Formats: sequence, structure tokens, C-alpha cells
Amino acid sequence: MYAEWASRLDGAVVWTNTPSGSGPGRVLPDGCMDLLWHEGRLLVAGPDTRAYVTEGAPTAWAGVRFPPGTAPGLLGVPARELLDRRVELADLWPAAEVRRLTARVNAAADPASGLEEVALRRAADVGPADPLLRHVADALDAGRPVAATADEIGLGARQLHRRCLAAFGYGPKTLARVLRLQRALGLARGGVPYAETAVRAGFADQAHLARDVRELAGVPLTELLGRG
Repeated sequence: MYAEWASRLDGAVVWTNTPSGSGPGRVLPDGCMDLLWHEGRLLVAGPDTRAYVTEGAPTAWAGVRFPPGTAPGLLGVPARELLDRRVELADLWPAAEVRRLTARVNAAADPASGLEEVALRRAADVGPADPLLRHVADALDAGRPVAATADEIGLGARQLHRRCLAAFGYGPKTLARVLRLQRALGLARGGVPYAETAVRAGFADQAHLARDVRELAGVPLTELLGRG
């Protein structure tokens, strides 16, 4: 069973997941990066360009999902270096520090609350995220064109692309595409008909929506939503 709630860290989400089925899980691209706990280990999930399919027997996970563009500042590594990857936190931070943090998380009342404390302390140490990056993510999530977003923040296309690679792991057009998919899924899961979902989310038509879902999620929309 999956559950999530707002974190005390601004814009972040704390979540837990204990899969009930025996098949593989499917994590969809969302423009975010996560700090993860799994079987007593701390890991980092980088930004995805396609669905990440979990393997092996279903086991419990916990995580803190950071808003788009904020995790690289907390982790000290450009997002592009973690694109489509899951890595041990010890690959990014000193091993002694990770052992100490892992012990703290494992000793917490539950892994999710332990992870949130790690994220809060780290955020206090490194300071607030670049507001320009938040503006980029918010504008693209609202469906603003990439060119208009670049004009709003006073950056040229190449400058924006470089900043996005470091902050989000990919360029603004890919980020916009990923966020558009998430908008569409939110509408469709709320019962909005597919054709209307496509228009409201910013797709050319329902066929365009179907192509993007298959390319980014790896399965047709009806299967993804359990309506097949």
C-alpha cells in the first residue's frame, strides 16, 4: 500500500510503500528526486526520463520526494549525473557520514520520519533553493511555453538549458513533457474523459496523449490506470 503526506520541508512529500502484489512496480517520471530508505539502506533516486520498473520480491520502501530542482543543492551533485539511476547515498557522501545517518534513520520510530529529519537538517545546512529554478518548474508545470519561461526569468535558451540540466537532469522541453504527463494523469485519475484530459493538460489531442503515455510510462493509458 502506498501513502504520502506533506513534509515539514517546504514543497517536499514524505511517502511509504509496501507493495501488496507480486508483480513489478512502475515508478513514473515526475521531475523529482527522492531520498530513499530500503531494507536498512539509504539511496537516492535520480530524475527519470521513462518509467522505472522495480524488480524482485515486493518489500517496504520509504522516501522523501523533493520538489523539482531542489535535490541537487541538498545532495551536492548535479541532477544530470543521476539521470535514470538509483544509487547508494554512500556513493555521493562520505561513508562515515552515511553510516551515522543510516543508523539514525534505522533507530527512528519509522524510516519515513527518520528520512524527513535527515532532509530537514541537510536543508538547514545548505540554505534555500534557487528561487529561479522554482519559477522555471512552476511555469512549465502550469503549461507555459519554454521560450516564454526563459524570457520571464531573463535567460537565453542555452543558459536555461544548462541550468535545467544541473537542476532537473534534463532540458526544459523534457521537463515540460514530464510535468504535462503528470497533469494528464491527475485529471484522468479524477475521472476526466481522455479527450478532455488531453486538451486540459496541453496535448494536441487524445492520440498525442496516448503516445506520450506509452513512451514515458511504457504501457498504454488504460493499462496504467487499471482500466484495460
